[in-house]
Amino acid sequence: MKIAYLVNHYPAISHSFIRREILALERLGHEILRISVRGWTDVPRGTEDRLEQTRTRYVLRGGATPLLVAFLRILASNPAGLYRAIVLTLGVGRGAERPLPVHLIYLLEACQVALWLRHEKVQHLHAHFGTNSAEVAMLVGELGGPPWSFTAHGPEEFDKPKFIALPEKIRRARFVVAVSSFGRSQLYRYVSHVHWPKIAVVHCGLEPAFHEPGAEITAGDQRRLVCVGRLCEQKGQLLLIEAARLLTERGITFELVLAGDGEMRGEIETLIAKYGLAAVVRITGWISSDEVRNELLAARALVLPSFAEGLPVVLMEAMALRRPVITTFVAGIPELVEHGKHGWLVAAGDVEGLAAAMAECLGAAPAAITRMGEDARQRVLQRHDANKEAAKLAALIEARPGS
Repeated sequence: MKIAYLVNHYPAISHSFIRREILALERLGHEILRISVRGWTDVPRGTEDRLEQTRTRYVLRGGATPLLVAFLRILASNPAGLYRAIVLTLGVGRGAERPLPVHLIYLLEACQVALWLRHEKVQHLHAHFGTNSAEVAMLVGELGGPPWSFTAHGPEEFDKPKFIALPEKIRRARFVVAVSSFGRSQLYRYVSHVHWPKIAVVHCGLEPAFHEPGAEITAGDQRRLVCVGRLCEQKGQLLLIEAARLLTERGITFELVLAGDGEMRGEIETLIAKYGLAAVVRITGWISSDEVRNELLAARALVLPSFAEGLPVVLMEAMALRRPVITTFVAGIPELVEHGKHGWLVAAGDVEGLAAAMAECLGAAPAAITRMGEDARQRVLQRHDANKEAAKLAALIEARPGS
């Protein structure tokens, strides 16, 4: 089956799960056309992303002229569909978080995508994230495109559902994927019960290539904790620095690595300097998937004090590498992590609780850390196998409407 994937920015460092899903679908025998709005100017941070970049078509790469030509071609070949798409664009743009001209650009992007799908005889279109990529997919559907679906990850979609027309997208999609049961429950909130059967759970998956080589390395003797993720308000790194200060004041020796970069880096660095933690805390900046793996293997545990989430892929990666996790019981995280067995769950925003969990992890016997890591690995391999989860998605795509 020929399937198109539509993403706003691909490949991206934080979107390795999309690449894994695409490759797993190809292993199942499907042909995947990769389409992204942006990303062709990025410098790939790894061999896999470099290859994916060469395989991807970019909607905005040619500038405005190809989009206007696509609009005129759709006008000539399917004026009724274009009229419906314009009406839908105006409806979605009214009261949205972004001004109407942005939504009109989405319409032009949809015209280009619709022509590509028609030429390539694509049978299904799947978008990742319920934001602008799902809007473009929805407009492609009005322009006569194939059946379409999207994966909603959260937390962004759940923070502003009406401003991104999430209910309208769910109603019009062939089906919708959530990455956790919690995510599915949030989608249930925005549509009537009649639409609930079209919302399914498909977990993000891991490939054996990520967690097999070197995964036998144990972490019991390490004094290093690593936090992997974009430096942003959702991930709670400022709270993590506060907890690190408490640990140093209590005489606990450790290292803390913040693997990633983002809009809050300056504020985090200021707080590190204020508390005199420069010798304790290291920020890596953006790193490749292989480098993330190496940072996880060099640490005793992953710490991720998130305030809001979907279900973080880095938790799965750490657990697959036999690393316990210290994280918060928000969103879909408690579906994966069991407190005391796979790591520590603390209340989001609780700096004392976070510091206590970090201290307990650092003070645990190596055998206890090893046992937790092994339990964590078994848990994630049971629930997040890329091939099994891609097969679930493929079954949804191949199913007849209403079946």
